[in-house]
Amino acid sequence: MRRAARPEAAGLAALRALWPALLLALAFRAFSYGAMTALALHSELRPAPTLPDAVLAAVPYLPWVGRANYLLWLACYLPVTLALLWAAPRRWVRYMVTGGLVSLARGLCIAATGLGPPDPAHAGPGIGGRSFLQAWLDLCSPLGVFARGTASAYLTKDLFFSGHTATTLLILLYVWDRPRLRLPALLGHVLVVASVFLSHLHYTVDVLGAYAFTFAIFALREWRPAGAARPAA
Repeated sequence: MRRAARPEAAGLAALRALWPALLLALAFRAFSYGAMTALALHSELRPAPTLPDAVLAAVPYLPWVGRANYLLWLACYLPVTLALLWAAPRRWVRYMVTGGLVSLARGLCIAATGLGPPDPAHAGPGIGGRSFLQAWLDLCSPLGVFARGTASAYLTKDLFFSGHTATTLLILLYVWDRPRLRLPALLGHVLVVASVFLSHLHYTVDVLGAYAFTFAIFALREWRPAGAARPAA
């Protein structure tokens, strides 16, 4: 008979015991985000065409959704992520490492593709007169992204694949076995994906690509044959 898995330690004591792993995972996620952002800014310097999209052609653009898009993502994403950190810090470490890998994959995909904004009339001005370094520093600052809206201003070609879709899907996958977190994560994911379309932020293929890449990376990290040991991080 297979022995039941021991429940993971949670709460403040578990966080204190795991603080080195937590900091390393957070540092890797920050590094990956910085690398992805640099690749996205590089793509802003290249000319790229706008392509037709049958779904966006049928979905209206809502200005208030476009303005609130990143704040909505934060409101849907951050509480679930913090709840996972408190309830299952070891799993949170794995989630952060997987999230970093998704960010790196997204950066490489952005660098490899050349797509112009799906709705140029409602896209930001791009880097404009800013230096590459100044734009990168603004985009790596939470204040710049969420208070000053630099992401929607600077980034117009960071399209394939959708980061909004990927991040909210990944946290949903990591809390799927926790009913109390699954529903908020699912509702948040649906709202964020809807906002992506209503703000004309991405092509439809960007959203579909986010599902494909994120689920594949999650499966490579988390799925094991029956009875196989799962790596620690």
